[in-house]
Amino acid sequence: MRFLVDNALSPKLAQKLHEHGFETLHVRQLGMQHASDQDIFEYASKENYTIVSADTDFSHILARMKTTRPTFILFRCSNKSTENLFTLLMSHLPYLEADIQAGSIIVFDDNRVRVRALPIIL
Repeated sequence: MRFLVDNALSPKLAQKLHEHGFETLHVRQLGMQHASDQDIFEYASKENYTIVSADTDFSHILARMKTTRPTFILFRCSNKSTENLFTLLMSHLPYLEADIQAGSIIVFDDNRVRVRALPIIL
């Protein structure tokens, strides 16, 4: 699995995912810390990365583009510490792997995890 962590989250999350065997980059490693969400979206799509962020704009881009890629993981929980986000993702990853592969928006909030298959048809 390949993760691209957006600037809305700490580079420490990308580092921790990488240390646990995932091919993971933070946008800063690509020099994209000031890039538009659209540019980050396009990079993730082209390079087959799952976007990991706390920024809801990526879901709007996915809805507008009506595409199945890239998968987007959104953290909307109140505790956005690296350790909490990493623990949440790792504890749910076995159940979400097929959704990530198929193309989804996956939202973590304080009380639940929601999965919406892509593309979004309005």
